[in-house]
Parts: sequence; C-alpha cells; structure tokens
Amino acid sequence: MGYVDAHAHVWTGDTAAYPLAPGYGVSDMVPPSFTPEELFGHCRPCGVDRVVLIQMSFYGLDNRYMLDAIATYPDALRGVAVVDPHRPDLAEEAQRLRDAGVRGFRVYPGPAPASDWLRDGSYDALFCTAGRLGMAVCPLIDPEYLSAVGWVAERHPETTIVVDHLARVGMRTMAEQHIEDLCALADHPNCLVKVSAFYALGARKSPHDDLAPLIRRVYDAFGPGRLMWATDCPYQVMDETYEDSIGLIRERLDFLGPSDRQSLLCDTAERVFFGA
Repeated sequence: MGYVDAHAHVWTGDTAAYPLAPGYGVSDMVPPSFTPEELFGHCRPCGVDRVVLIQMSFYGLDNRYMLDAIATYPDALRGVAVVDPHRPDLAEEAQRLRDAGVRGFRVYPGPAPASDWLRDGSYDALFCTAGRLGMAVCPLIDPEYLSAVGWVAERHPETTIVVDHLARVGMRTMAEQHIEDLCALADHPNCLVKVSAFYALGARKSPHDDLAPLIRRVYDAFGPGRLMWATDCPYQVMDETYEDSIGLIRERLDFLGPSDRQSLLCDTAERVFFGA
C-alpha cells in the first residue's frame, strides 16, 4: 500500500443536496468544490492512496458529505467528524459514525476562553466515548493553549489525542515557549501530532526547509511512532503543489531514516485511523 494523508477536506458545489451551515455562504467555498476525485488527482501521483477526511466547517455538524465520500471509497478514506458533545445520544451517534468509517472527532474552542474549554467538563463524555470505541480526538488549537490539551490527556489516558498542524506553531511566530509546550505533550503517551499544513507555517514558502528545526524538535520528543504527516488539502495546493508537502518528509529532512519516513507517511496514521 502507498502513503496516508492524515488530514484533508472535501466538499461539493451542490449546496442543494448538501446545504451549508448557518453563517456560511457559497462565497466562503474556495475553491468552489474539492471532491474526493479532485483530491485523488493531487495525491495519487505522489504515492498517496489513502486519506483521512476532516469534516469541513462549511457543513457544521452535518457530516453527510464526508460519510457519503467514505461510502463511495471505503478502502481509501476514513473520517474525523464534528459532533455536538452535549447531545444526549452521543454514544449511539459515535457508534453509528464509527460503523460508517469515522475514526475520530475534531474539537476546537467555542465561545468560552480557549484556555478553559477542555477543562470545563463539557467534553468529558466525548473523550470517554472516543476512548471506549478506539477513536481519536483531534484538537485544532493555538499553541498558547496547549496546557489544556495536556490536562485532558492526563484526565483521559485511554483516549488517543492527535493535535492538528503542529498546534499551529509558527503560524504567527516561532516562539520557543510554544515549541517547548508542544514537545511537553510527549510526556502523555496518548498524545500524537500531525506534522502538517506546511503552507501556513514559518516562511510559508516551498520547499519549507525552514520548518526542519521545529519538526526535528517534535520528532526528538515524540518519536516517529507518534507523528503523522498530512497536507490539509485543498489549502496546500492552492498556491503550492502536493509534492511540496510530501517531499519535505519523503526526501528533505536528513534526520529521518527510511523507517522514520515510513512511520510519518504511513504507519502511524494507518494504525490510528485505518485499524480495525
């Protein structure tokens, strides 16, 4: 089998069949569509034959388009859904989603202060349910609030937590404290990191060699078995190419050996998202 892209989004221009969530309009859909077929046109020539789809914000809590994509390509796709953590039938809904190919839940701060949002108990049921079903929880969070991830990781050691996009370290500044806080999550065995979204970090310019020191720090802290590569398509291919992302891991980081590259490009994501 080929490589695994652990983070991409898909959507369709057919807003009649798949209405947008309140607060979103067609003008927010840039590009106007990015279907699984369009995604495959970018990833398959680079040796990527499996992808983890992340529920697109345009659709809110309506995961149907992602689920329909997984049903069409069950060998190639898995999903990370967004659900209401307060719904009374959370356990039943989580099982339904798992049966449909979902292997995780995306969470991110709401109106509450981001430093408190995981500590207020409102996500406890989601973390417990995910742990029981062998599903991951994937926080999208800024580096200033990583201590909240560490807190919930300790509270729910049975649940796999996969932090998106290097916790967006380098999106605004490559602060040493942010790097230390991200690496400190390695103390929690259930924490993993997506090495992803290079187009948005650091210099934001291919070939992204400026990100090598950050990735080396995270690699030294977590080891290759807790890191997974991803693109965050379609945003990766709007001003760059798919190869600009995968090439950094596959060829350019000289501290990675062949088995390390295999872990980042395939084995870790396969274990977390494509396992039984």
